[in-house]
Amino acid sequence: MAGRIRDEDIALVRERASIAEVISDTVTLKSAGAGNLKGLCPFHDEKSPSFNVSPARNVWYCFGCGAGGDAIKFLMDAEHLSFVEAVERLAARVGLQLRYVEDDRSAPRRERPQQGQRQRLVAAHAAAVEFYTAQLTTAGARAAREFLAQRGFDRAAAERYGCGFAPEGWDPLTRHLRQRGFSHDELVTAGLSRPARSGSLIDRFRRRLLWPIRDLTGDVIGFGARKLFDDDDGPKYLNTPETPIYKKSQVLYGIDQAKREIAKQGRVVVVEGYTDVMACHLAGVPTAVATCGTAFGGDHIGVLRRLLLDTDAVAGEIIFTFDGDAAGQKAALRAFEDDQRFVGRTFIAVSPDNMDPCDLRLAKGDLAVRDLVARREPLVDFALRHVISRFDLDTVDGRVEAMRRAAPLVAKLKDQEKRPEYVRKLAGDLGMEIEPVQRAVLAAASGRPMDTPARPARSEPAVDSPQSMVEREALKLALQEPVLAGPMFDAVEATDYRHPVHVVVRTAIAEAGGAASATAGAVWVEAVRDACEDLAAQALVGELAVEPLRIDGEPDPRYVSITMARLQWGSVTARIRDLKSRIQRINPVSNKDEYFATFGELLSLEQHARALREQAAGGL
Repeated sequence: MAGRIRDEDIALVRERASIAEVISDTVTLKSAGAGNLKGLCPFHDEKSPSFNVSPARNVWYCFGCGAGGDAIKFLMDAEHLSFVEAVERLAARVGLQLRYVEDDRSAPRRERPQQGQRQRLVAAHAAAVEFYTAQLTTAGARAAREFLAQRGFDRAAAERYGCGFAPEGWDPLTRHLRQRGFSHDELVTAGLSRPARSGSLIDRFRRRLLWPIRDLTGDVIGFGARKLFDDDDGPKYLNTPETPIYKKSQVLYGIDQAKREIAKQGRVVVVEGYTDVMACHLAGVPTAVATCGTAFGGDHIGVLRRLLLDTDAVAGEIIFTFDGDAAGQKAALRAFEDDQRFVGRTFIAVSPDNMDPCDLRLAKGDLAVRDLVARREPLVDFALRHVISRFDLDTVDGRVEAMRRAAPLVAKLKDQEKRPEYVRKLAGDLGMEIEPVQRAVLAAASGRPMDTPARPARSEPAVDSPQSMVEREALKLALQEPVLAGPMFDAVEATDYRHPVHVVVRTAIAEAGGAASATAGAVWVEAVRDACEDLAAQALVGELAVEPLRIDGEPDPRYVSITMARLQWGSVTARIRDLKSRIQRINPVSNKDEYFATFGELLSLEQHARALREQAAGGL
């Protein structure tokens, strides 16, 4: 049976563990008067700090959600530890050797503790770090050392960040850890080993450069592994899978080294990779962190807000650095969507040479990296410039469409006092009067259709027109029922869609691989969303993915066929009208060839329209 920690040892842990120090690993605390401290609660989302800590009493309480307790309870809730695991963690922190007794008080004392699952998984990772770092100095790790050296990192930098090397062979780490007493199940659960087809265990990482990934407290909870050899058929970067201690949506690489400076400076720099974090820290930007194999999201925001003490009273700075290529720009626009979840100001820093911080440091030195961060610009400015650049502002159509796409961005500004200034800026950038831009922003903020006097020359269906409704229905089928609708949906090109945002979404579906190749679910929707070129289309994807279909019961192939026929019919009839108008302007005597070619195209389209009308006869 597992031993029970002696009651007097538990009391000593409670007495010696500084609750302010324990909580400061996760939450930035500020003075609240009378010796108390306050910060943002890690257990619920809030804009004003209601999480209070009393160092004198060694307790904490949140007036927002009602949670509270001592240091042990905080670790249990924040780290999802058992009571015994939390006590053991704190005992190790204060240097106390715990004593154990059997549940039967008459039994002899148990001197060796039986660790909880988290402690065992953390211990396995610590042993793996020792193994991998030792391997980095071997002859087989030459490619890993060269990779680091070519990017400006010497031996001291490699040691500072715990870089290591996974050697060749199927199971050298597994054998090493088994000899250290870790079980088959523990190694699989930790994500360090995986079962082979034969049933034996093999290493997850082989012939790769490794970075240990640590949590806020400094414990290693996973690894990031970079491919080094051309004959490695795996992905460029391979990360630890989801485990009880490694949640990629919550992990930020470098956070253990950056957290103190983030709290001190009230600033965080979000970069894209492990080497970028290293480069920033070494160049004098110690607040840099990076996500680990996933997009920057809500859980990451929660971690940073608590470190920044991101409140109405104390607004920090969040600076994103992205490559200047198309993927980097798309990531930046996605970051703007998350802007509203921060109270502080969000910025973007893009190198004029489209270099990431690691390449920039290598090419131009440490000062260039610091200058990159210093030359940051508000994220909303970047987003507006990117949206506007897609349109021809020398034409009326281009200016009006750019205004329509940019207005929602201004309307989303969380600081409403800045909206009038950005309305004026947007009007100046577009070369338009302030009034129509202001109406467009107000309409976007209220959710009403924009009422602008100028309209594009090309006929565009209203949002609630039959054509727009059937286009929406087709897109919903592709997003919600790709297995059913895929082949028929993919056969209809984006040219058959008339609403410009629908065209963007239809194009994104094709860029994501097409509906026929997809499986329904969040992964498919997210892939389409990422492929969209602007924020309006991204927002529409999220809306269409959950909007009910316009049919009672489950859709079937006949419903898909009718929908796609209705969609094409609207496009074909519009082209027929254009051809009829064109024929009226052609002189059949002087332009006989053009006249008969156009007339023949018209007959063909009318025949196609009749077939589509019959196909859609079931109605919607």
